[in-house]
This record gives sequence, structure tokens and C-alpha cells, in this order.
Amino acid sequence: MVKVFGLSSVVLLTMLAGCSSAENESSTAPNIDDGTVSAQDKSSELAPWANGNGAHYHWTREENANREAKAARPNRSPNMTYHGGKIMTSVTSKAIFWGTSWGSYTGDKITGMDSWYSGHAGSNYAKTSDEYTGTNGQVGSTGTHQGHIIDTSAAKGGAQTTDILAEVCKQVTAGNIVPDPSGNGYYPVYTDVPRGSAGYCAYHGSGTCALPTGGSAELQYAFFWKLDGDAGCDPQDSSGLHSQGLAAIANVSGHELAEARTDASTISSTGAAAWYDSQGQENGDKCAWTFGAPLVTFSNGSKWKIQGEWSNAAYTAGTGYANSSGQKGCLGGL
Repeated sequence: MVKVFGLSSVVLLTMLAGCSSAENESSTAPNIDDGTVSAQDKSSELAPWANGNGAHYHWTREENANREAKAARPNRSPNMTYHGGKIMTSVTSKAIFWGTSWGSYTGDKITGMDSWYSGHAGSNYAKTSDEYTGTNGQVGSTGTHQGHIIDTSAAKGGAQTTDILAEVCKQVTAGNIVPDPSGNGYYPVYTDVPRGSAGYCAYHGSGTCALPTGGSAELQYAFFWKLDGDAGCDPQDSSGLHSQGLAAIANVSGHELAEARTDASTISSTGAAAWYDSQGQENGDKCAWTFGAPLVTFSNGSKWKIQGEWSNAAYTAGTGYANSSGQKGCLGGL
């Protein structure tokens, strides 16, 4: 059974949606050490940060440090450059909690992430990404959170990105998600599958889902492992405001949403992405596992330990805080 909270009532799903993506349709399991190049750019410069299946990953603390060391280019500008693609001018979000254990879950992750997305809209944290533009306009901090869906069917992990897109398309077919026609729909999938030995905490991508009424819609999606007790993906929030599992997915959610907003067409059929640097790092990557403050307050008053996001303007003006490479271009959203 799939429970829909927010704008819809409880429904039973009876069919899967058609879905497609410009990523590699064979969707082999990502090899985090293979150094293959994302479809977002043909340049071999991107090898340390992107994989050939089109999604863009939030690496664990350890894997991130390894890749930073391999990708070091001290004589190049750290600023991101524009590559001709789309951004998100606003955010229409609806979270999917996928897995058998969500049906009996009584903790704080579901209500907490609803609060996170509701408070993200209009927050100073969201505004850290507003300087970037694309073919469809300028990144905007406004947004609408439409609640969440609980799908208690057995979840798959993140090895195949088409599994995650198929889960989103399944909800589109069922009428639980009505994609934003402007392409600003963002649908994060939170599974109950532990990370295990995978070297990443989450990823984002874009794809296309068939609509029940005919035609199709492009949308943004993201995948998240279950990060309870996972040291490699733990922001080490000592505030006591949230469970460790909620704090972990909240932090990586900030990373993925910031990247989706500034680089929405990572696997667009046009092949054009938007903002990333000469190493293929998006704004979340460039400030991963660095924090501008112990806690950041969102527009609804909720407080989170959450990584900063890269700002070209802050780096140029010398007003940002330093990332793990010592480059002062991160904004914490204070």
C-alpha cells in the first residue's frame, strides 16, 4: 500500500509508470572508483567526480577526501562555470519514503523532512544558490512542499538509477505526484536500505515520466540510503534536536537539492548541464562536509546542522568560509 500525505488521500497502486532518462539506459551499478565521465560533459576533467550513468553523487566523508586529493588543481580558478543548461527557478517538492519498514515507522524522519522542505523555501540557506542563471531563468529560493508519500513495497538500493526514477514514475502514474509543468518538480526518494560498502550517501538526477493523461514531463529526483548509525554520512549534529538518522538525511538533502537547483539538466536529453567547476564539482560538492555554523535556521524556525554551498560571488569577494581545500567560497545560509 502507498499512503499519500499532504494534498492526496490514501490510495492503492496498481500499475507502474513509463519513464525514461537520458542517462545510460543499461544503468549498471555505479563503480565509484572507475573515474568514468558523466553524460553531463564529455571532458575527461570530470572523471574524479562524475559517473557514466548520469547521476551525480554525494560521496561519504572518506571517499570525498580521497577524490579531493586526486582532483587537486592548485593553479585553476575554483569557481564554477556555466555549461548552457537549465536550472530550477523554484522548487515544488514531494518526498517519497520507500520500503517495508516505513509502514510501521514512528520516529522523527518523516515529519522532520516535511518540516525541512517546508522551511527550506525562502530561507537564507536556499538563497545561497540564487546567484546562478540558466537558459530558463535564474535560480529562485521560493518553493512549495506538497507533503510525502509512503510506499511500503520493498525498496531497491541506489545501484541502478533507473530503479529510483521508476519509483517516482510509479507515483506519477498513480496520481500521487503531478509533476510541475515548468520542470521545477523535485522528488527525493528516502529508502530503508542501508548504505553498506557504497562510497556515496545520496545522488540526484533528472528524467522523464509518462503522464496518465498522455505526454510526458521532465522532473528532478534524488536517492538516499538509510543513514542511521552511518559514520561516513553523519554530520555529527550534537544539538539534540533530531535523531542521528534524521540529521544525516537532512544534511545530504541540502547537498542534493542545491545541486539540482543549479545543475538541473545533469542528464538532460540536450546533453547540456548548467553549473560545475573544471573538476566536475557542483556547488554542493565544493563545500561537502564543511559547515559555516553549528546550526542554520530555516524560514519556519526549524534548525539544522547542514553543509554550506559554493558561491562564485562569495569567493570572488572574499566573503565566504573555507571548504576542505581552503578555498573561501562557501556560504552557510546564516
